[in-house]
Amino acid sequence: MKEFKFKIGGTDYLATVEELQGGNMQVTVNGQTYQVEMPQTRACGPRPAMAGAAPVAQAGGPKNVVSELPGTVTEVKVGAGQHVKRGEVLLVIEAMKMANDIVAEVDGTVQRVAVSNGQSVNQGDLLVEMVADVVAAPVAAPAPKAAPAASAPVSAPVAAPAPAAGAKTVTAPLPGSITKVSVKVGDTVAAGDTVLMMEAMKMENSITAEFAGTVKAVLCKEGDQVQSGQALVELS
Repeated sequence: MKEFKFKIGGTDYLATVEELQGGNMQVTVNGQTYQVEMPQTRACGPRPAMAGAAPVAQAGGPKNVVSELPGTVTEVKVGAGQHVKRGEVLLVIEAMKMANDIVAEVDGTVQRVAVSNGQSVNQGDLLVEMVADVVAAPVAAPAPKAAPAASAPVSAPVAAPAPAAGAKTVTAPLPGSITKVSVKVGDTVAAGDTVLMMEAMKMENSITAEFAGTVKAVLCKEGDQVQSGQALVELS
């Protein structure tokens, strides 16, 4: 423990200083005890973040600097309108025969210096009025592009209508393409009459009725692709 006697503004002070853990001190001035965190300790840099903690953006707004102990201002290093960085020295206060750097806790702009060289201050007195910078929120990462939509499945060929029970049908003898339909519903045909033309293997083929009857339904049209055995014309 150390003991000091000094005079500030014509007033006598008796102070004792006891060092505590973490670089702090317990200061007793004329019987009044204070727990003092030395500004030099705070100026060492930002405190480490807790594991897993997300960084917090510093919002803009007033960030006034006040005195943490009685003393005398010995040097003012900034002026109104000046932009300062976190940790930059704003002014120096002498207390208990020690020079104490008063630093900015955030990036910002000095609005007003409330003290001058040689001025005595008490704990809690306003030293510097500041406005902190506004830290922009981090830009969100662009959303991942949506995966291309899957191609629609190819529809299976629609099956031709099944002939009615007891109906007589003309079927395709082989795969091919219908090039001409020669009959219509209601027509009467005889066995051997051509009912349509079909192209297969680069040849025109006449498709004929195997028996006489009346056309009840035409199950294909020109341009249709048909398979072997597919019903083409229904007779009654």
